[in-house]
Amino acid sequence: MIAWALGLGEALRGCQGISQLAQCGQLGELPELPAPDEQRLQKAALLLQQRLVLRQWLAKYALQTYYPKLLSLEVASLEDVYWLEDNKAKQVFNKDFPRWSSARQSLPISKQRLETLKADLWSEVVKNSNHQDAWTWGGMLVVSVSVAGLVTLAAMTQPSLAPEAKHSLLQYVTGKYLLPSNCKVNFQWSCPHPVGHTVCFTVQFYQRNGQPYPICDTDNFTVDVCGGSRKLAVITELGSPTDPNSANVAKVKFTVRHAGQYRISVMVGNQHVAGSPFMTVFVAGPAYAQRTIVVRHCSTVVCTANVAHLLYIEPRDEYSNICRYSSSDDPTEGYTVNIRQLGTQSQDSNLDIDAENFTTSLDYDWESQRVSVQLKFVREGCYHATMYYRGTELHNGDFDIIVLNSIDSTLVHKNVASKNHNVCYDAKLVGLNGERISKPKKVLCYVSPKQLIIKELILKFIPKRLFTFRLCPSTKFNFHSESLKLGENYSNVFTIDDGCQPKIELVSKERNVIAATFAQFLLKNMGGSETFKDKQDFFYHEVRKFHQKHYHEKLSMKVNRDKLLDSSIKATKNFSVSDWCRNFEITFQGEQGIDWGGLRREWFELICAQLFDAKYGLFTSFHEGQQSLVHPNPQRPQHLKLRHYEFAGKVVGKCLYESALGGSYRQLVRARFTRSFLAQVIGLRVHYKYFEQDDPDLYLSKIKYLLENNIDEIETELYFVEEQYDSSGQLIKTVELIPNGSKIKVLNCTKLQYLDALAQYKLATSIKDEIEAFLKGLNELIPDNLLSIFDENELELLLCGTGQYSISDFKSHHVVNGNSPEFRRIVGWFWAAVGNFTQEEMARLLQFTTGCSQLPPGGFKELTPRFQITAAPTFGNLPTAHTCFNQLCLPDYDCYEHFEKALLLAISEGTEGFGMV
Repeated sequence: MIAWALGLGEALRGCQGISQLAQCGQLGELPELPAPDEQRLQKAALLLQQRLVLRQWLAKYALQTYYPKLLSLEVASLEDVYWLEDNKAKQVFNKDFPRWSSARQSLPISKQRLETLKADLWSEVVKNSNHQDAWTWGGMLVVSVSVAGLVTLAAMTQPSLAPEAKHSLLQYVTGKYLLPSNCKVNFQWSCPHPVGHTVCFTVQFYQRNGQPYPICDTDNFTVDVCGGSRKLAVITELGSPTDPNSANVAKVKFTVRHAGQYRISVMVGNQHVAGSPFMTVFVAGPAYAQRTIVVRHCSTVVCTANVAHLLYIEPRDEYSNICRYSSSDDPTEGYTVNIRQLGTQSQDSNLDIDAENFTTSLDYDWESQRVSVQLKFVREGCYHATMYYRGTELHNGDFDIIVLNSIDSTLVHKNVASKNHNVCYDAKLVGLNGERISKPKKVLCYVSPKQLIIKELILKFIPKRLFTFRLCPSTKFNFHSESLKLGENYSNVFTIDDGCQPKIELVSKERNVIAATFAQFLLKNMGGSETFKDKQDFFYHEVRKFHQKHYHEKLSMKVNRDKLLDSSIKATKNFSVSDWCRNFEITFQGEQGIDWGGLRREWFELICAQLFDAKYGLFTSFHEGQQSLVHPNPQRPQHLKLRHYEFAGKVVGKCLYESALGGSYRQLVRARFTRSFLAQVIGLRVHYKYFEQDDPDLYLSKIKYLLENNIDEIETELYFVEEQYDSSGQLIKTVELIPNGSKIKVLNCTKLQYLDALAQYKLATSIKDEIEAFLKGLNELIPDNLLSIFDENELELLLCGTGQYSISDFKSHHVVNGNSPEFRRIVGWFWAAVGNFTQEEMARLLQFTTGCSQLPPGGFKELTPRFQITAAPTFGNLPTAHTCFNQLCLPDYDCYEHFEKALLLAISEGTEGFGMV
């Protein structure tokens, strides 16, 4: 380096008159330098001259302090000033922007005048350098003799050479510094490339003079891979510790799971390398059975004998991308449909029915990119179908089929289309809660869009209601084999079970018509599909249709922030349904502000907090803690009346209505409701299993103990009563759970009856008035039949949304119970799976493990107890959870694919579908 500096000194000595730094900007001929070096030096001189002129122009308007910032925006000459956008200039100059704008307007428009201005400014630079920047050739020669002198020279020239100022003049002149525009990127995959594989590309770094540049961490090398709003994690490896020839090479690896176009930005500092940003395309991989879906799926299909029925399959890859096929492919290859008949003795054999009884044909619709499945049955009956792709069952490819004859099919369509829904069919009640009745009872089955009612006739003409089942997905039909010996031969035996009431066993010649009518009413209520997204879209559509005569005009509402609840109830006291459907324009008393949407959202958040926060008393929780789920408070303060619950119902209905309008109107209910409360909102009967999520303390101390032990062997006698105590532990009253319950002892064979009676009292009967008042307000805006198409978990997602879940917060605040190598591998798979979860899947995971999709305000760190991941002592089973402990139990698996499938199945199992077993 010293020799090069001496050589440079000899070369510069040949350039007459160079005694100041400014004079480096107008070098003459350099006869003693090789041609390439001379060319680089001349180019550097021109760049230096342009920047000194720019700095002088800025100094003329007292803006020289902004010179480094302008260079970072690649404004290095007066010509660049013309192209700097105002929005970027405002960020640089802030309060001095008017002075900058005035200075820029003073620049001449014609090229000739601009050259004249630059000549004048250069003259000023030279003149000033004679007084301020002068440095003699002898001084330069002295400092160039040592390495320390080169550092001093670099520091002295830094203000004039930014952003190259981080390099010394020696490096700048010789080109021995990293130049992003000289770097080369080599992609090691073809475009388009299938998703799911880890791909790699390399970056080769070069100096300005074309020589390799050894890349290191301090060079600020960054890579961003983005697909729309999705940003991928990348792994970079700089150089190679074993191969010196690869010191100038960086390897970049990343994995894409979502098909589409991606933007790859490769940068050094704040500058892109040559060609960056790059655009590349990733396409879907091969079809994957666990992700491939039956479009607009329903768990019961109703069709007519000898009439073809079409279903559609949407092929998706392992990461749920829709598969694309070329004309040379056969998209239908690998799909099979297995069908067996229900309600026959042969169904236990698990053999498919004769192929003569049905036909299936597959085709591919190139426009919709779906596989069409045409089913045609010869004989009426109930069947079960399973769709497979290459031997593996499709994600939702398991469903039932009711095949009607043409007369029954017409009757069912007439039932569903008719406005007179008082449809009834004769049947016999032959069993109750799994036990046969000694003498079958004649009953009538009434099917309507809202419920299925079983009645008996007293004196052959007075109907008496025996059972009522809501028309919702939780009510299921089970078909049994025919010709059962029940004192006489019966056919068409079926069971109705909603999971809450005692299941009943019926016999009817019109079994298929009853089930088909029920299924068609249910599908009509849900919009024809049982997936949550389709039901949500249908719900919003029906809500808009229900209120189509109500206009969403602005309605001014003035409230007091200090007395928000009372003032809001007073302001809405005389509101009609039409008023509740208008667009609230909120004004807080004593505050300046115009509501452009922000004040309305703030009002919704504040009013929900006061209505549904346990500390205000309208709702309460069964135990203390920020994560506690809230429930109507039967022992609320005296100033809180039933009208407050009615108002709460209207607020929830208003949120749902606003969400149905979409866009910026969408409002979420910020609350963490108990499962039992949500169940009663949609009309389900509560049972003891709700205690585990709603009241973990009671579940662990009493319910779990009774379930796991033989009550007959316990010394303490237990009766069908519930004792209530005050805060000091004094007995207030004793409530009989069933008639004469204080005299009926609980036996081991009746403990489930006792637990259900206890749940019915504590979770439902004790808050009956509060629930009715809440539903009265809610149903003024939202019809109850629309809410009943959801289960408790789906209703929470509808009301509260999926929330925003931070994986980093999750990883920082959890507990792992287990340290074996096998379990550590499972935990690694768990985080890989969770990293690919959608927001809805994360909500399902939280519901499954903690009992609620909503986190406490502080996120995972405020969950009490912490989210626990525990090893289960099984292999290949579905994961299980204990919501009272926030504990997820993960078994061992052969491979990641089996683990991910089991986890997804566990968190979504049992939440959707009307089915026949």
